[in-house]
Amino acid sequence: MTNSAASQKVEEFLRKEEKWKSEFEKLRQIVLDCGLTEDFKWMHPCYTLDGKNIVLIHGFKKYCALLFHKGVLLKDPNNILIQQTENTQSARQIRFTNVQEIMDKENILKTYIQNAIEVEKSGLEVEFKKTSEYTVPEELQAKFDEMPALKTAFDSLTPGRQRAYLFYFSGAKQSKTRSSRVEKYMQKILDGKGLND
Repeated sequence: MTNSAASQKVEEFLRKEEKWKSEFEKLRQIVLDCGLTEDFKWMHPCYTLDGKNIVLIHGFKKYCALLFHKGVLLKDPNNILIQQTENTQSARQIRFTNVQEIMDKENILKTYIQNAIEVEKSGLEVEFKKTSEYTVPEELQAKFDEMPALKTAFDSLTPGRQRAYLFYFSGAKQSKTRSSRVEKYMQKILDGKGLND
């Protein structure tokens, strides 16, 4: 099943693809064999069930992947689901470096896709970590202690904006860089704005 407008976007996407074209085409065929609806979201082929995202096809420099939106809820008997980053709570990937790997795992992939469909049909939802459960970098905490208004402004931000700042500040390896990031974004926080606002 496909949405014709979305399918045209996917066709255009595949025409322009150079690095992972064969891999994407094979993944597309496998996913469509499982009865999902083809869509095009976040600049990538996305496959849905009753409007709910099930799996996305995407490529990176060293690999391409099937990304399962609720991958954390899937059974993984083959131990092939990968958490893309430590902050990724729900999605999981199965990665490939060539079309032969995909062909060798075709039946396994269909089983994982069917499992993802069953998870969606069952109504299961991922329980996301609350913002309060994330570690506040010491450089930000020092500024909160120094400027209570900054802490108040931060607490007034939406949970998503708070998490974006916490991830960004924590992402720096050196304290000096973390401090610099905090300094740079203090005014935005005080203004009630998110990292990308």
